[in-house]
Amino acid sequence: MNRLLIALLIITGASPVIADQNAFRLAPLFTDNMVLQQQREAPLWGLGTPGSNIAVRASWGIRTVTTVKPDGSWMVRLATPTAGGPYEISLAHDDTTFILRNVLIGEVWLCSGQSNMEMPLQGWPPGDTILGSAEAIRTSALPAIRLFNVRRAFSATPEAACEGTWVESSPMTTPTFSATAFFFGKHLYDSLKVPIGLILSSWGGTAIESWMSAEYLSRLPQYDTTLQKVRLSRAGMKVLQDWLNRFPTIDMRDAKGADRWKGLSFRDEACASAAFRDSAWREMRLPVIWERTGLGEFDGVVWFRKQVDIPRDWLHEDLVLELGPIDDMDITFVNGVKVGSQEGEGFWRTDRIYRVPGQLVDTTVLEIAVRVMDTQGGGGIWGEPTALTLHPEGKHERIDLAGIWKFLPVAELRGDRFYVFGATDEPFWHRPRLPVEPSAYLPTTLYNAMISPLLPFSIRGTIWYQGESNVDSPALYRSLLPLMITNWRSSFQLPEMPFYYVQIAPFEYDKPAQSQYLRESQLRSLSLENTGMAVTLDIGKAKNIHPPNKDEVGRRLALCALAKTYGHRIQYSGPLFLSMKREGQRLVLSFDSAGKKLILRKSAAGNGFQIAGADRGFKDANVSVRGDRLVVWRPDIRDPQATRYAFTNVPEATLFNSAGLPASSFRTDDWEK
Repeated sequence: MNRLLIALLIITGASPVIADQNAFRLAPLFTDNMVLQQQREAPLWGLGTPGSNIAVRASWGIRTVTTVKPDGSWMVRLATPTAGGPYEISLAHDDTTFILRNVLIGEVWLCSGQSNMEMPLQGWPPGDTILGSAEAIRTSALPAIRLFNVRRAFSATPEAACEGTWVESSPMTTPTFSATAFFFGKHLYDSLKVPIGLILSSWGGTAIESWMSAEYLSRLPQYDTTLQKVRLSRAGMKVLQDWLNRFPTIDMRDAKGADRWKGLSFRDEACASAAFRDSAWREMRLPVIWERTGLGEFDGVVWFRKQVDIPRDWLHEDLVLELGPIDDMDITFVNGVKVGSQEGEGFWRTDRIYRVPGQLVDTTVLEIAVRVMDTQGGGGIWGEPTALTLHPEGKHERIDLAGIWKFLPVAELRGDRFYVFGATDEPFWHRPRLPVEPSAYLPTTLYNAMISPLLPFSIRGTIWYQGESNVDSPALYRSLLPLMITNWRSSFQLPEMPFYYVQIAPFEYDKPAQSQYLRESQLRSLSLENTGMAVTLDIGKAKNIHPPNKDEVGRRLALCALAKTYGHRIQYSGPLFLSMKREGQRLVLSFDSAGKKLILRKSAAGNGFQIAGADRGFKDANVSVRGDRLVVWRPDIRDPQATRYAFTNVPEATLFNSAGLPASSFRTDDWEK
């Protein structure tokens, strides 16, 4: 039985019988409202009865017939006209005729990456909002823009089908769709005036390795061991899935809105009780991101409990319980009574500070219980150790809560489905163990489940917003990003496929990071043909990894596409460092994409430039603009060797071109850190 058949049977719930007319299936990408790439031989594929004929007729004047292969698969290629529509496509198989309606022909783009691509137009309020969100949603009734959202999934082997459906852009459909992708598509539509199809395939918190195929990732020897473990896990994954299928589930696919995570029961209510017996629970030292513990790559719901002895003179006093930030959501209890919660998205960096009323403090032994729900990326009670304290309100004496807590996972979130273990008999401890835990954060798993099923759908190009999860390995990313671009171009059979990406914005990471080196790796990937980079140095937020101005991000990506793919004569990039020459004690820098002139904006933090002599010690520099060049110097450095611009973790943008586009951070040296 072929991969597409198995996948479609899972998605549709069909019986595994392909010898009758009911076996006819279209791959999930082909639905009403879809957009096909104009002026291409666009593939259309699915399943049918082996040996039977499928007659395809497109209302723009194309007719073709194909025979279903012995394994039940079939594919036709439809020559698409110039942009237009709506059209219909009819497919006749045995005595069944299927019609795709409201089909448009236009420009199709794949939009992928991690949370900054996934972040919806409605945002994740209140912490992560989208600038101009309400107005953008209100005016999003744009039926020529079509949206396809690939459902979250991961797999150790390449899959042939995904879940999703094409919908028209409207105030009903855009709130939960990617803000970056939507704004990109809208700017394209405003300029091109042709239908735009946007396929969103993204997952927050994921590294680039998850989005690459095993074939290409194996070209880097440091992944040999991991890829071997993935191969060894394939048989075990069925064992694990069979085990998970024993438990009741909660399907979150259609849950929407700010309250979608509230009120969910995981058969775990007893865990809040002070009398609950947790003697068999295991221990975890908090604070910590639980992915760094034996729990591993786990999304879902985990209870934490800790018994605390308090001084007798605290009895009946109002107390303050501080837990630091919790990723993502929590409900917190003291002696079985809820004292606080944060059950909405976007609060993962918010400190939890809850008041414990004096009437609860009626014993010198307090039982603190916290239910933590993590939906993607890192999870847990994860701040600084000093942030976990208990103290009387208005007093300085404190009890340190950092250290050993007991914990129990009660539900696992895989894709959009919770598997509910509950607290009775603590079944999670009997969960099958594999050589490596399958998850969205494992190399190749998202390529297998969220890119492979799209192949070989005809697209114009790709936009990509990712990198934050690889900030700790910038040197490796220098190899990974070009390799992934080549990987996808090969997979889509488009060796020159346009690939435009976002350079990550400045951000204060929780542990010391040098994100400037990751940005440098992204900058160097421009050496590949048909690539472009949207710089966000000027629109980042030091305290928020999700910058709110996604309209400008989408516009800058669209500028790349309009200029490089569609031939518009516009400025699409900020200044890019080109060369340096020395004139006495001064360094003269030349730039590509400088426009009519370079512009150096004032900043209270300085101009962002540094200069170094033979000792390689960088100091703040003086800078002057000379048309499309910069002159950099410092009086006390007589033998200048190198200069750097905005080359810190959280710099301010000061260098722009005449089009108002910011320069990328750069350095003229290649010295070690």
